[in-house]
Amino acid sequence: MQQNTIETESPVYNNLDEIRLRKAQLLTDIAKDNNRMRKMWDSLFHKRSSGKKTPSKRFSGLLSTGAGVLDGALLAWKLYRKFKR
Repeated sequence: MQQNTIETESPVYNNLDEIRLRKAQLLTDIAKDNNRMRKMWDSLFHKRSSGKKTPSKRFSGLLSTGAGVLDGALLAWKLYRKFKR
């Protein structure tokens, strides 16, 4: 039986200065990636402030929330009636 091994080329370093330089480069790359991921996370899960809310927007939001609550209550009632014994 033959084992399949994946050979990866690892960089060859000749002295400590090359290792320190590579380490610094990797740390800056990690910091850049971290900043990019933080911006993506914030854009996904945090509300953007849209400035002033007009009374019509507040009413629309309230109506939307109320419809969601009513829909959830109806679903709960239907499930209760279906599975009660």
